[in-house]
Amino acid sequence: MYKCTFFILAFFSFFNAPAQFYQAYSIAFYNLENLFDAQDDPNSFDDDYTPDGKNHWTDALVQQKIDQLAKVIVQIGKKETQQPPLLLGVSEVENRALLERLVAHPLLQTFQYGIAHFDSPDTRGIDVGLLYRKSIFSVMETKKYRLYLTHPKTQLRSKTRDQLVVSGYWNEQKVAILVNHWPSRRGGQKRSEAARMAAARLQQKVVDSIQADDPKSLIISMGDFNDNPNNKSLQILTRKSNYYPLYIPLFNPMKKKFKHGIGSLAFRDRWHLFDQILISKNVFHPNTPHLVKAAVFNPSFLKNKEGKFIGYPFRNKIVGNQLYGYSDHFPVYLILAKK
Repeated sequence: MYKCTFFILAFFSFFNAPAQFYQAYSIAFYNLENLFDAQDDPNSFDDDYTPDGKNHWTDALVQQKIDQLAKVIVQIGKKETQQPPLLLGVSEVENRALLERLVAHPLLQTFQYGIAHFDSPDTRGIDVGLLYRKSIFSVMETKKYRLYLTHPKTQLRSKTRDQLVVSGYWNEQKVAILVNHWPSRRGGQKRSEAARMAAARLQQKVVDSIQADDPKSLIISMGDFNDNPNNKSLQILTRKSNYYPLYIPLFNPMKKKFKHGIGSLAFRDRWHLFDQILISKNVFHPNTPHLVKAAVFNPSFLKNKEGKFIGYPFRNKIVGNQLYGYSDHFPVYLILAKK
């Protein structure tokens, strides 16, 4: 195991105590952009990702996709910690078998990642999941929460991703990780806003129940929220609640990044920060892993180097039987330091 034990002078004034050593870890989230296998699932709209589909998707391309993703994951937070993420939430993955192939990749196998995943009812067949370092984080319980959406005109229910909750221990610290992929902006931001507001209310309800059960638990809510930090849906998680009077708002360290124009994806010449990691405010308490940094992982190799979309995330592109690019989203991460 790689370790980075270091001095953080900024902690001195916070703890008002003698200088101490801390070990840094990264907590990350990554939208994997259509990590599908090459098999047709008759219960979902995955036809484009089959050998006869639009993308002529083969198992060889799947392996190239996994190679590309592993190259990214092993470097997230490495500059600060000298190791890959302790926890990595992911979205847009079709099934658990693909995550098993990912963690078995030679670049990641050494770090012994465990997997938390459930199949969700999403019409495209894409799910969320959590990868965790089994030698450092021990899982106690995994749950999924179904988001029910009803069309305002037809009253028909639509299917979307479940919200994943993984509870466990990081040494003696109890941690709850919530992984999200909220409904998209298809049809426009305003027309689709109600669906994300419903997702936010469900997430708030889940967080409130965790807080009520164990106020000392460190809560990490991460995901592709399909909204920016200043949108109403995210504000539901960062403000007091009229529905849950004892709810303690989460802290969103990505908000300042967005104010400075930093994004995780770009669309029509505008940067968005849909990928975010929020954390409970007890992260500022002396005996809790301390928040050091929030960042978007956007090194040059993850960016388009030329053309109309120069500087945008270098998303997947198939040329013949070769896959180029990584994802249409940059990963995001936090650096936490533990005494």
